[in-house]
Amino acid sequence: MIVAKQMPVADTPHIPKHIAIIMDGNGRWANRRGLPRTAGHKQGAEAARRVVKDAAEMGVEFVTLFGFSSENWSRPESEIKELMSLLRYYLRSETAELHKSGARLRVIGNRAELDDDIIQLIENAEDLTKDNDKITLVIALNYGGRHDILQAAQRLAEKAVSEGRVPDMKVIEKEFPGFLMTAGVPEPDLLIRTSGEQRISNFLLWQCAYSELVFTDTLWPDFDREDLEQAVQDFARRERRFGAIKQTGA
Repeated sequence: MIVAKQMPVADTPHIPKHIAIIMDGNGRWANRRGLPRTAGHKQGAEAARRVVKDAAEMGVEFVTLFGFSSENWSRPESEIKELMSLLRYYLRSETAELHKSGARLRVIGNRAELDDDIIQLIENAEDLTKDNDKITLVIALNYGGRHDILQAAQRLAEKAVSEGRVPDMKVIEKEFPGFLMTAGVPEPDLLIRTSGEQRISNFLLWQCAYSELVFTDTLWPDFDREDLEQAVQDFARRERRFGAIKQTGA
């Protein structure tokens, strides 16, 4: 739980370029109110809309939301059906608004297991917004960090074989990010997880190697601009060394 004193966001000396968020707590939010879990997911979708708008206003350039994990297929069939229906609804109803606001949409994850109409809606939304530059919204659907790393390794190996070369480790490390699903997107500066859980749950494992982590007890449907600003302020107070030792003057 973040307990630091609140400061106006205008006074925050550094805004993260890229914020990744694990949106957790929809089910608990609904249970505490005696509502079906689907009600929590609907409120969670509204929270996502608010956060993207607020982040853009704060100067954040990229927001990545963990919408649906590759492990989430183990949930009850009725809940998965509702989640997919909700996804269809927002892709149909929000794409025009995203475009109007200057936001670019990008979806990462394994699309092969999604229904054809959802894939088409995703492709339409990505194509419509591809030239926008106000903020890039990345949604991870049927995504798993380990799978992302494995598929990147396979693609890199196939490329090396086709070129008849064996790249050394320095070359591999330099080229590897370009084979991840997030190619072209900067690594997250800040990773936020809601609902009090303190783990990253197979999300952007390579990309978050040096991300600052903020965990909050707030359930995702209740997450608002104040929570976002507080996380950004916490981020701004940290010293990012990326594994190096701070150098001091003589």
